[in-house]
Amino acid sequence: VQLQASGGGSVQAGGSLRLWCASSRRIYSSNIVGWFRQAPGKEREFVAAIRWGTGIRYYEDSVRGRFTISRDSAKNTAYLQMNSLNTDDAAVYYCVMGTQYGTTPNSYNYWGQGTLVTVSS
Repeated sequence: VQLQASGGGSVQAGGSLRLWCASSRRIYSSNIVGWFRQAPGKEREFVAAIRWGTGIRYYEDSVRGRFTISRDSAKNTAYLQMNSLNTDDAAVYYCVMGTQYGTTPNSYNYWGQGTLVTVSS
């Protein structure tokens, strides 16, 4: 399985970006698809995840209410709409997929390449 993450870029604080993650094969209802991020000098951290079958969503506290994860099953693609971005959100964002929900990196079997999000103040 290959995950292709796209949509990163540069934005001013308060702005928005939309990331997407396309899978090379069908995403099954048993899958969890999510996003992690890693800022320079920091550990990789969980951002959000969605259960593909039920659509149940999970968010890290600092992004809840600002970020929305969604899915398009027909396109085997997940999206991360990021609003009200601040400088703390600047990081490389990674798309992930697994079969069990978790907030640690080893919870997920598949990782896409990162996409860089830069936020200027």
